[in-house]
Amino acid sequence: MESIRVTHTFGPVFDEKSRILILGSFPSVKSREKQFYYGHPQNRFWKMLAGIAAAEPPETIEEKKEFLLGSRIAVWDVIESCEIEGSSDSSIRNVAANDMNLILRQAPIEKILCNGGKAYELFLKYCDAPWYPPVKKMPSTSPANASWKLERLIEEWGTELTGREQ
Repeated sequence: MESIRVTHTFGPVFDEKSRILILGSFPSVKSREKQFYYGHPQNRFWKMLAGIAAAEPPETIEEKKEFLLGSRIAVWDVIESCEIEGSSDSSIRNVAANDMNLILRQAPIEKILCNGGKAYELFLKYCDAPWYPPVKKMPSTSPANASWKLERLIEEWGTELTGREQ
């Protein structure tokens, strides 16, 4: 597969009440097609959040935005543009990062959670600043992270998102 330069084509989700920023690395092919975060049907992100909230998973983009904002969660990606082969995080090259200050200047973010090791690695390399809130690497909700079952993701992420054991 050939590497192509791709630019992120949809913006972050946040408002002035957002307290937790969840960062992915870069949208998958499916997410780019659907023009919203975690669009691959096998990605457990939305099922995980719904499990933590004891709610039905949101379906439409509007429902997903309402769910995030109602939960005081902001979502974005570390990368604004890069060269990538398909959806493979390991193929990411020549990164241009998003400016995290866009959110951090407008929302009282208390912590940053990176969805997977690659998002964490890229955040530390391209975005981190001493005045940013604490950042933590979380287990990826990607189907590629098959060793983490949904229940385990709910438990691990739930502790960070709610401040209490799930």
